[in-house]
Amino acid sequence: MKDQLAAPNIVDRGAFQAELDALRLREKAHTREGDAIAAARRRLPMVEVDGATPLVGERGAVTLLDAFEGRRLLIAYYFMWRTGRPAPEQCEGCTWVTSQVRELSYVHSRDVTFAVLCQGPYEESARYREFMGWEVPWYSALGSLDTLLVGRRLGMMHVVCYVRHGPTVFETYWTWMRGVEAMDNNYRLLDLTVYGRQEAWEESPPGWPQEWGEGKQRIRTDGRPIAQLPRVKAGHSDDLHVGKG
Repeated sequence: MKDQLAAPNIVDRGAFQAELDALRLREKAHTREGDAIAAARRRLPMVEVDGATPLVGERGAVTLLDAFEGRRLLIAYYFMWRTGRPAPEQCEGCTWVTSQVRELSYVHSRDVTFAVLCQGPYEESARYREFMGWEVPWYSALGSLDTLLVGRRLGMMHVVCYVRHGPTVFETYWTWMRGVEAMDNNYRLLDLTVYGRQEAWEESPPGWPQEWGEGKQRIRTDGRPIAQLPRVKAGHSDDLHVGKG
């Protein structure tokens, strides 16, 4: 741990609580605005999507409708993929958010399925899923991206929400880039600390540590997405069989 980092002013407990109470009013307003935005999101119109759009899963060829696993709603994360590249060169952003989606019983209790729809080939990307120890449902949407992400920039991180009425599927919402922080908890926790995310884009007082550089979501170190490091240390193979027959 580094010594003598810049730090806030030291005050007594009463002064501290007064400042915190003032900030709490803003936090509550932010929460209420978030609730209002979520309410507006629930009132968006929807657009039909072909439920027969093909995907590839662990059992081979399936459809978008199959990815619902019989539930009414589907949250799909479109994982960026660098075909033919080794594990250290795969997307740090997608690795960051997918690593945090573990316990799905809560979304399942609301009749919602979460699944990853990878933008690359199944076999190669499924080996990455195995290396990372992920248990989320995993499919390849390669070949169907022009249908599923119509009008959007391919090769970027997206979250897309769907609902089905029987066999008919509708898209109800989508977001991308920082919108995928909905899957994150690490940054949410860091935002509560005095030094925040420690990234240069943040508005912080002079002298605050911002060693994670320019740009948002700095989540790669030692030549790898950060979440890969404990997997390698634990002895898990990151061989994706790239370039092998």
